[in-house]
Amino acid sequence: MTIEEKLEHFESLCYGDATERSNKMLADYTASLRSILEHKRDARRQSDMQVDAEVEKIEHEINKQLSIEQINIKREYSQKQEELKTMLISELRNRLALFMDSADYQRFLESEVKKALEFAQDAPMTVYLDPSDEDKLNRIALHTGAEIKLSDTTFLGGIQAVIPSKNILIDNSFKTKLAEISDKFQFRIGGR
Repeated sequence: MTIEEKLEHFESLCYGDATERSNKMLADYTASLRSILEHKRDARRQSDMQVDAEVEKIEHEINKQLSIEQINIKREYSQKQEELKTMLISELRNRLALFMDSADYQRFLESEVKKALEFAQDAPMTVYLDPSDEDKLNRIALHTGAEIKLSDTTFLGGIQAVIPSKNILIDNSFKTKLAEISDKFQFRIGGR
């Protein structure tokens, strides 16, 4: 073999070996980069999952706090309504007391007794006045011709009448009217 042939053979071996090492290094480097890339993708996925979990946890906590706050607001609102309702009923009682001290109250009682007499249609009936209206009993009995008695219990004014033959109680007492108003009273929001 000549020197040139030997050089060519040596050169061929060197290139082959260098190419083979280069390809192996390139393959190892590519595999290493792929491994790093896959690791980064896994880390990114895990990071995204943690972020999603934290966002969901925060949203859940916000909803929980919002719900608690809504309950507190509703409770405060309800308490305020009850306070205002109590104040209104108290004001109504004060106005009733003023009305009961006026001459209009006497006429009102006479009117209520006459309505009860019309309703009874000549059936026997007993009308009851509140004990505080004792001073009005004789005058109302005289003007209406009804049998009128003082009640054993107070009902804050107005009248109560009993028609035994029809098993009917007419309750136009202020105590009953105030209770009805208190039970039915509701604040309307937004003009509804």
